[in-house]
Amino acid sequence: MGIATDIVIVVVAAMLGAFVAQRLKQPLILGYILGGVVVGPYTGLIAISDVHDIELLAELGVALLLFALGLEFSLKDLQPVRRIALLGTPIQMLLTILYGYVLGSLLGLGWIEAVWLGGVISVSSTMVILKTLMGRGLLGTLSSRVMIGILIVQDLAIIPLMLVLPQLSDLQAGVPALAGAVIKAIIFLLGMIVIGTRVMPALMRIIARWNSRELFLVSVTAIGLGVGYVTYLFGLSFAFGAFVAGIILSESDYSHQALGDITPLRDLFGLVFFVSVGMLLDPAYLIENLGTVLLLVALVALGKLVIFGGLVRAFGYGNIIPIAVGLTMFQVGEFSFVLARVGLSTASISQDLYSLLLTTAILTMMLTPLVSRLATPVYSRWRKRFKHEALATVNLPQEGLHDHVVIAGGGRTGYYVAKVLQRMQLPFVIIELDQRRVDECKRDGMPVIYGDATQPVVLETAGIESARLLLVTLPTFATTQAVVDRVRTMRPELHIVARVESVELLHTLHEHGVYEAVQPEFEAGLEIVRQALLHLEIPAAEIHDFTDEIRTELYAPLLATQHHQRAITKLRQAATQLMELSWVDLPEHNGAAGKSIKDLQIRQQTGASIVGIVREGAVITNPGAESRLQSGDVIAVLGDRQQVEEVRSLLHNHA
Repeated sequence: MGIATDIVIVVVAAMLGAFVAQRLKQPLILGYILGGVVVGPYTGLIAISDVHDIELLAELGVALLLFALGLEFSLKDLQPVRRIALLGTPIQMLLTILYGYVLGSLLGLGWIEAVWLGGVISVSSTMVILKTLMGRGLLGTLSSRVMIGILIVQDLAIIPLMLVLPQLSDLQAGVPALAGAVIKAIIFLLGMIVIGTRVMPALMRIIARWNSRELFLVSVTAIGLGVGYVTYLFGLSFAFGAFVAGIILSESDYSHQALGDITPLRDLFGLVFFVSVGMLLDPAYLIENLGTVLLLVALVALGKLVIFGGLVRAFGYGNIIPIAVGLTMFQVGEFSFVLARVGLSTASISQDLYSLLLTTAILTMMLTPLVSRLATPVYSRWRKRFKHEALATVNLPQEGLHDHVVIAGGGRTGYYVAKVLQRMQLPFVIIELDQRRVDECKRDGMPVIYGDATQPVVLETAGIESARLLLVTLPTFATTQAVVDRVRTMRPELHIVARVESVELLHTLHEHGVYEAVQPEFEAGLEIVRQALLHLEIPAAEIHDFTDEIRTELYAPLLATQHHQRAITKLRQAATQLMELSWVDLPEHNGAAGKSIKDLQIRQQTGASIVGIVREGAVITNPGAESRLQSGDVIAVLGDRQQVEEVRSLLHNHA
């Protein structure tokens, strides 16, 4: 079956590797890479028949990933990081090439191979970094914007590297080729601007009018990959062209639908990419040269960490950003494979150096998800030693924070809560790690702190010691749990209300000391049920009792163990059983119309009281005994459930 069999093997290997990674609580991309190692040509197990075909599919994965990134990307997002992207990236690459030259010299390489070593390690992995950021929910943070800005320029820089490095023995011949590539890039970008602003919007409108989901998906995919192919014909990067196409479509009205449709394809081909990376690893070579490989991995990681961290700090970014960038961008990128292959084909580097670079790149990629997680604890230790650095804060009151609400998470839920508190003029502060959300809060005049709510220094800046309440509205349970645990160590008595992902996790939150929890999907579902029952003309009192009972059952793990909550619940249930305000419609042509409350003897017959009447949009409060009812009235009845039902029966059956 050829390529079909190979694809099946790749997908199954990725699935099994993902299962292992999930069980070990590791990022899935590690499982994909390990699955690729198992089915690679060097293990002697189930081998792929044509590795080159899989590598071609992997290129589609890179292109689709960058296309999807372009769809959710806006050129406005690069505004805060344009200086470091455009100026800092060339500096970073030059410093890394110089560092690689020193490493090559120490390894006994000639000067040409040493420069090639520096060029190969100077770029980071767009695919690995984006997957790592997505997996940790960090896309949109300022640190992620810095990384993406640098990655874009790095990917562009691959072209001149591929042209210049093979010409090291004759630089004069490489200069014209480089100039030609620059001219081609300018022509391509100008052409894409014209097509993107004039042709593509009209084309997307026509396709959307046909109202075919399948045709829309095919068209979007064709645009992304087609533009990438045109870019390739221009002598530029195929993946870069797909990214440009994504940016162009992101400015249209159809970007969200396009992103939703393309995501499954992106993930599938991205899986193929990571498996193909694992297939390149030769375990025998790694074992034979383990010392050299580990030494180079450690030196490359350490050197790039220092270069990236120092550069980001030099461009004015503080707090956790230099550490996060350094610990995430230290790896060697996927385009380094292409560059190293060029070096091998032009006899610029030896087979041994090629294998060493390949193995180093793969190991650094595998380490990225694990090392990236160290950013938070490393930053925490850094803050303990260097407390002088202030956090980025916006709109904090001059008199300080006291007796306020701390909102951990400024996403949609946290933002809506903040809007209500702001309207009620109650003091609060938001902790948010997404720069876009921070900008939104800043625009609306809300007090906000840019930072990670799991960090003590951030909580201290938010005034957790003097806060009245903590609201955790973060979307992931792991982060919520980390925030709760941190706050419990700093201030155990503080009341916490948290958002929880599923019903099953309610009890876990209680064990971690949560005062009260809210499950958004359950609350939304309960509201939909309430609206449905109202349309089915179920009495409002019955709907209220039903929803209250269901809600009590759901939150039983919390209510059963909180003394004050049990008391509140009992009072609420008692109040519902003793007395409730219900609304009863008086139908048209009803016999009770025209009669007074006294004539109907509602109080004497049912024990309930009529406390209000809504008539033609006006509200009559506390109507007297002589007040007469009219057809179409909505009557407010005060009494217990049975009394209200008796009133309803009396009015509806009145002759």
